[in-house]
Amino acid sequence: MGDPRSYFHLHLISDSTGETLMTVARAALAQYDNIQPIEHVYPLVRSDRQLDRVLAEIEAAPGIVLYTLMIDEQVQRLERICLKHGVPCVNILDPVFAVFQSYLKVEETRRVGGQHALDADYFNRIDAMHYTMLHDDGQVPEGLDDADVILIGISRTSKTPTCIYLANRGIKAANIPVVPEVPITPLLFEVRHPLVVGLVASAERILQVRQNRLLSLNAIGQNERYVDRQAISEEISFMRRLCGQNDWPVIDVTRRSIEETAAAIMSLMKERKKLPSQVGE
Repeated sequence: MGDPRSYFHLHLISDSTGETLMTVARAALAQYDNIQPIEHVYPLVRSDRQLDRVLAEIEAAPGIVLYTLMIDEQVQRLERICLKHGVPCVNILDPVFAVFQSYLKVEETRRVGGQHALDADYFNRIDAMHYTMLHDDGQVPEGLDDADVILIGISRTSKTPTCIYLANRGIKAANIPVVPEVPITPLLFEVRHPLVVGLVASAERILQVRQNRLLSLNAIGQNERYVDRQAISEEISFMRRLCGQNDWPVIDVTRRSIEETAAAIMSLMKERKKLPSQVGE
């Protein structure tokens, strides 16, 4: 019997960290048991060039668009493209602004990123987001030791969204995919500062998510090994052995939300800080 869930593209566009959008979107999605979004998160969209990339992705994968942009020209461009392709486009703060304006009898200042105070925590989150986006999916292995946490795992274990969630809390998070027959960068085994955490899931869950991923890309039948249950089980076994050999903790994300996985990682980081430094570090 096939997976009864329905999938759709969800574009979250923010001139800040995107945390507000993700919180609202996930609160709404919690009311729909059989709906699963394919999330496209675009934080720190402030230039026309950044918006161009966003618009191109919306055109390539139409879906619901939620945003928190404050520059009128950018909002108009975004809404024109969405209208052209017949996709819903909502500034999630507009209803709140309307209530405040009606009650307070004053206009909002339309300050970009204004929902975040410009304090040390804010700049830490921005710095973490830049780092995380730069070191997503094994890109730029140089600088791994600057991370606070490095997530490793096979495809479809929610490494990227978990990293983005952590970055929104000021944690520099890199992630490295574990791909069959592709050597892992030796720099991973040399890091001293970051906590390295392995993410795994059940073979059934990985198979389900991968099949849906290929379906969304119209690529069913193009990579049989990618959705072969035995091959997936071997990938998971390799991951567990790798983490065991290096004393890296493992988190099973099969029944965890992104928030629950991130909370478990932050708990591991907190526990690690309590341990005495290792000799030679």
